[in-house]
Amino acid sequence: MRVLCVFGTRPEAIKMAPVIKGLRRHPGQIMPRVCVTAQHRQMLDQVLDTFEIEPDVDLDIMQDRQTPSQVAAQVLSRLEPILRDEKPDWVLVQGDTTTVMAAAIAAYHLRIRVGHMEAGLRTYDRFHPFPEEMNRVIADALSDLHFAPTEQARDNLLREGIPEGSILVTGNTVIDALLDVAARPWEPEPDSPLRAIPVDKRLILVTAHRRENFGRPLQDICAALREIAQGRWDEVHIVYPVHRNPNVWGPVHGLLSDVPSITLLSPLDYVSLVYLLKRCDLVLTDSGGIQEEAPSLGKPVLVLRRVTERPEAVEAGAARMVGTNPDNILSETIRLLDDAEAYAAMARAVNPYGDGHAAERIVAALLEAR
Repeated sequence: MRVLCVFGTRPEAIKMAPVIKGLRRHPGQIMPRVCVTAQHRQMLDQVLDTFEIEPDVDLDIMQDRQTPSQVAAQVLSRLEPILRDEKPDWVLVQGDTTTVMAAAIAAYHLRIRVGHMEAGLRTYDRFHPFPEEMNRVIADALSDLHFAPTEQARDNLLREGIPEGSILVTGNTVIDALLDVAARPWEPEPDSPLRAIPVDKRLILVTAHRRENFGRPLQDICAALREIAQGRWDEVHIVYPVHRNPNVWGPVHGLLSDVPSITLLSPLDYVSLVYLLKRCDLVLTDSGGIQEEAPSLGKPVLVLRRVTERPEAVEAGAARMVGTNPDNILSETIRLLDDAEAYAAMARAVNPYGDGHAAERIVAALLEAR
């Protein structure tokens, strides 16, 4: 059985890596092949190195300031001849990027079966997250197997008329990847900027880069971070790995680079990010993956978004929606810094996203469906 794994961004690569590893454990039954679109070039390559994945095909579509439509057009045009040459039995995609949506369409056009990892996540708001919400809906509509990370995701699919027999609740493979990397012994190199982060202060890890937060929302997030850092400089240090997108990099550096108790970093490789997740006290993020990862390490999460397609962590008490209003961000952060009971309640919440065996379930389902 030929399985072509198609992905293009760092989060996709992290979540696909455990499945690729699992597919390789069945050389007599499965021939796994890897096609990367390189929708994100540098950050993708870091993950490939971390998990020792060598792509069989690299479409290399990364361009500065490319739009979602340009990404989709390139994936569709460049992937079609690859699919004709590879003749896979399955195309496996993960998540909600434009790569995922376009790859699902390309496979559908050639009547190739599609397996969609992380299927069924929904906000039911077409523009939050944008364009991810509709990317995921389209991919789900075209898929033959739906690997839902949670029961709630499964229920979303059933409400949309997806056949029950095509849905399998697996957990999220990001937990598989996280537990793998977190167990590795690792310390930053002597010249790493991570060495300069104070060890005697409470650490707040921040990631904010989503398209719907460009402009005023990101400015408001930075205003809140500045107030937290200046008001609690004696006890708190903020670390913010900043996305290279000019809509993020420029504003964040312009607003926060002069604050001594904030460290702005270039994008981190996954091992370094997990190191910070293990070390930090609290996470402020608009990332989907970190909403899933941080609870596994007992770190409370404040979600810098209006809505989330991952409500399970909020319902479990591990995460709290704060949006981008500076007053909300400030008050909720201070509450967790000052209220030990509130902090402990979030830190002890059970992670609803899996047990680290999601990849095994996905591989078993592909073998059964061959």
